[in-house]
Amino acid sequence: MQLINIDKKRYRKNLNIVIVGFIGTLLILSLIFGQLLIASFAQEGVSNFRYNLLGVILSLLACAGIMHTLKNSDAFKEIYYVWKVKQIQNSIYRKLKKIKVGVSNDEHNALIILVFYYQSLIQVYKLDDNTLTISEVEKRFSDLQAVVAEKNLTISADQFEKELLDFYR
Repeated sequence: MQLINIDKKRYRKNLNIVIVGFIGTLLILSLIFGQLLIASFAQEGVSNFRYNLLGVILSLLACAGIMHTLKNSDAFKEIYYVWKVKQIQNSIYRKLKKIKVGVSNDEHNALIILVFYYQSLIQVYKLDDNTLTISEVEKRFSDLQAVVAEKNLTISADQFEKELLDFYR
């Protein structure tokens, strides 16, 4: 996966719209589905909790379908990109100990993964205004760049492919 530049203002604006839209749609659809199910199937004296719960589940499925349809639209493209990057970061994080061992053993793939990991973390932290830990990540990235330079290697995040993680199970 290639890291791409994202306009922070546009990303935050679109993310806020998607969050508010998702919550609003979920709320309205839950009420509508719940009321339709209660009107169609409710029996007097019996709790309607299961119909309301089914209404929430149906509205979640509807919202998931809407999100799936929108994921390739211009407004949603950057949000979907960041979501995919965060998924990859999670995959890397789960294998980080083994990857760092690989780096200490001068494994080329481990260096590529770690360069991608730190660069993507910095990008996402800046987009999400995570100022608490970004300095630590920038320091780790700087230290890694020094190791790469010391070994006279040319490594960039553009070399990263998700399949590289298969070496670290």
